[in-house]
Amino acid sequence: MKEITYREALREALREEMLRDENVFIAGEDVGIYGGAYAVTKGLYEEFGEERVKDTPISEAAIVGLGTGAALIGLRPVIEIMYIDFTTLAMDQIVNQAAKFHYMSGGNVKVPWVLRTQGGAGRSGAAQHSQSLESWFVHIPGLKVIAPSTPYDAKGLLKSAIRDDNPVIFVEHKMLYNKKGPVPEEEYTIPIGKGIIVKEGKDVTLVSYSKEIDEAMKAAYELQKEGIDVEVIDPRTLKPMDFELIFESVKKTSHLVIAEEDHYTLGVGAEISAKVSEEVIEYLDGPIIRVAALDVPIPAARKLEKRVIPDATRIMDGIRRSLE
Repeated sequence: MKEITYREALREALREEMLRDENVFIAGEDVGIYGGAYAVTKGLYEEFGEERVKDTPISEAAIVGLGTGAALIGLRPVIEIMYIDFTTLAMDQIVNQAAKFHYMSGGNVKVPWVLRTQGGAGRSGAAQHSQSLESWFVHIPGLKVIAPSTPYDAKGLLKSAIRDDNPVIFVEHKMLYNKKGPVPEEEYTIPIGKGIIVKEGKDVTLVSYSKEIDEAMKAAYELQKEGIDVEVIDPRTLKPMDFELIFESVKKTSHLVIAEEDHYTLGVGAEISAKVSEEVIEYLDGPIIRVAALDVPIPAARKLEKRVIPDATRIMDGIRRSLE
């Protein structure tokens, strides 16, 4: 094992897949000479050249359209939208085109692209650069959605996403790029749709993902001091989601809390809550508690931003309420 950052893990995944398959190429704003807005593609332009690392105009619709067209003729583009907020400018291409082609062609064509984008708050980026919009894409048939929380998961899941024959929305949190973690020296992939138990416990199930996993783990270890044993689950893939892993944990603990950075109303946690209620409600001994961002635009002021986004303290409060 080696210790590398989330950013470096993503770069390794891109490089290895580009070396493995000549049909893989990268396109997006500033991904070439500049090396990407968050330096993920740094050095790839020099190694692979402008034919495979393509800087694009500032047009999100054009970037996704380029990716969709290229995927339809057999290439495997990895397109980058600088902020998930900017996917709003390409929703027709994502939702009405890329997500639908396989179905509307009767399965005769595939759209094997990966849309890398970054979301989340933490840098005072304000309301137009700090959103967590992953639940939008989870709602759309034909799309897969991945939100890794560690360098290990980021590399293994990005490699799997590039090899997948479906369009994949790959959401990277802006506050994770410098996060370090162990990554194997040898090649590996992680199956899409397979979650993981990050910490085992017996009193309550805590489901979280992306950057919020860090706050979930802080909460879990703090509550150990109070004698509360929290099981932490990271689904890693939001669609398809490993509901069986969550169900089995709920059967064991009889309590469920969901911590997420997207907004409270109709977020990913709402779907998890509904699914658990439908399938294993008889095992619950308390209410399902959702801890999420407040239903307000993300403020620019750092103190206000922190009030909106859930932290370990709010998660701990939610766990205590679930056990009352």
